[in-house]
Amino acid sequence: MWSFISKVKYTDSDRPPVSLEEAFGLFSRGLSLSGPYWDHVLGYWKASLEYPNKVLILKYEDLKKETEPNVKRLANFLGYPFNPEEIDGGGVQEIIKLCSIESLKQMEVNKSGVLRMGTQSSGTVEKSGFFRRGEVGDWKNHLSQQMMERLDRITEQKFEGYDLKF
Repeated sequence: MWSFISKVKYTDSDRPPVSLEEAFGLFSRGLSLSGPYWDHVLGYWKASLEYPNKVLILKYEDLKKETEPNVKRLANFLGYPFNPEEIDGGGVQEIIKLCSIESLKQMEVNKSGVLRMGTQSSGTVEKSGFFRRGEVGDWKNHLSQQMMERLDRITEQKFEGYDLKF
């Protein structure tokens, strides 16, 4: 999130980009674009338990580790399972390749242009700012040991009592 918000250019001020430390502090206190992150996740987690046919929880780490089974799982969830011919013909692999970070980053619609955020005085962001590397665990290259420990403590506290692991 910090990487993204640091790319937003505000039209009504000359404020500098948010530092990683400042963004981490805000996030740790529950201040983010979608509200408190943990409440956001728990809301969807609870909905997935109550409405398993309507809400699917799919973690990016799981998708990266076991891509093909999770793409099939997603297709089934959406009501469009792959048939044997599609599987044998490489259809699953084609979708995986088309939806990869590398492929999405190369699409012209995602490489150029600007997206206006909020009201006309809020800000803009280059569309290319929506994509980074897509590597699991890259956060370890940016957060200090103290930040990682704090994040782990908060996550454990917020998700205590739920069968939800990160």
